[in-house]
Amino acid sequence: MRLQELLANLHDFTEKGSDNPLITSLEMDSRAVGKGSLFFCVEGSTFDGHLFAKQAEEQGAVAIIAEKEVQVSIPVIKVKNTRRTMAVLADAFYHHPTHQLHLIGVTGTNGKTSISHIIEEIFREAGQKIGLIGTMHTKIGEKTIEMKNTTPESIMLQKYFKQMVSENINTAVMEVSSHALDIGRVHGCDFNIAVFSNLTQDHLDYHQTIDEYRRVKGLLFTGLGNRFDKDNPKFAVLNNDDPASREYARSTSATIISYGIHHSADIMASGIRMTASGTEFTITTPFGSYEVKMKLIGMFSVYNVLAAIATCIISRIPITTIIAAVEKVKGVPGRFEIVNLGQNFTVIVDYAHTPDSLENVLKTVKEFSKGKIFVIIGCGGDRDRSKRPIMARIAAKFADIPIFTSDNPRSEDPVQILKEMEAGVVGETYFTIPDREKAIFYAISNAGENDIIIIAGKGHETYQIIGNKVHSFDDRLVAARAIKELK
Repeated sequence: MRLQELLANLHDFTEKGSDNPLITSLEMDSRAVGKGSLFFCVEGSTFDGHLFAKQAEEQGAVAIIAEKEVQVSIPVIKVKNTRRTMAVLADAFYHHPTHQLHLIGVTGTNGKTSISHIIEEIFREAGQKIGLIGTMHTKIGEKTIEMKNTTPESIMLQKYFKQMVSENINTAVMEVSSHALDIGRVHGCDFNIAVFSNLTQDHLDYHQTIDEYRRVKGLLFTGLGNRFDKDNPKFAVLNNDDPASREYARSTSATIISYGIHHSADIMASGIRMTASGTEFTITTPFGSYEVKMKLIGMFSVYNVLAAIATCIISRIPITTIIAAVEKVKGVPGRFEIVNLGQNFTVIVDYAHTPDSLENVLKTVKEFSKGKIFVIIGCGGDRDRSKRPIMARIAAKFADIPIFTSDNPRSEDPVQILKEMEAGVVGETYFTIPDREKAIFYAISNAGENDIIIIAGKGHETYQIIGNKVHSFDDRLVAARAIKELK
């Protein structure tokens, strides 16, 4: 696409230079620039892309999008907001791919990954191709791409959607983070269904207040627009048991489909029976009531499944196919994942890194625990500090043996993070073991028959960030090694 054809999609800019080069790629990372690239100078919290404009030119960029003056000899298009412009031009450059997809966006504090993966499994059971973009990875057909962010930047996002369309994928499901909504990574995405899981304390280091966090999450629902189109209807799938849903219901003109357990909803679960091997319940839908016997465990899993079922009913998948898929789902890596090497106690690795998710996991294991409950938990550095004492209190309240350790301390002192956690449990009994590997080994070496060990906070992650270094670390592998050594 030629530069001027691309710029026809903008309405407020100044241009320095009148060339009309062929644009072969869009880039915001100067290291990825090649011959024919259009380079976006994005100013972030830790870097300023304007400082790399000259480097981008030297590597082959043929034009620059910037908010500030840059010293280059190629055309410079000056705009008010580079990120917004990037979203507009990415959508145009890749020929508006989401207009050709049935696009499902999932937001909320907890459950986004599980809901997205359950939806993916249901579509596969129905014999339909589906793309997935989320915390763990992006899947396009048989190709899996590792991810750095829950929701990619707009350039990569539109590129992935274009690849999906090229592979004749009709549906895509993606996790939509509050950060992505706030800075506009999903601008230009034409969502058909917006799904809300729940809202609890998280990311207050970024959003500052829970009210602002709630408002930003709501952007996914206001973004569904006001247009009514019988050929392209819009839906909001809302959790009626979460108070935030009332606000989102008021802020969207889309058709609302609700789900819940305690409050009346379109899709409901009742008669919930939980064991160590799975969960059974009755689901009531507009098409009748059905018995569900799934391998997933916990009340939070029931909510995740209800959200997925509601979404797939809207997507016109038969209810019998939906239930058959749900009953086959074994779980998502790092989400209530059991590490079993034949030991006489249970080890569960879970991504729980918020107060609500940690409490949900611990309450769930209490339902079927026959022995002591250990919990290994830490809090991430350079993140919301206010939840540290809260996480510690929850661990001390619901576990018999709480063990505080490091998560991803990043630039913070791990010992100081632990002190802030300990401030929430003065007078309580707990253990503090800063080294995460030693904490896991300690719990496993002290576990007895029928005990349960929850290793919380990192889930599927295969690394630990200490200072500015990324170390290989996988809770599941460490736990397995500890069990083997114990044997």
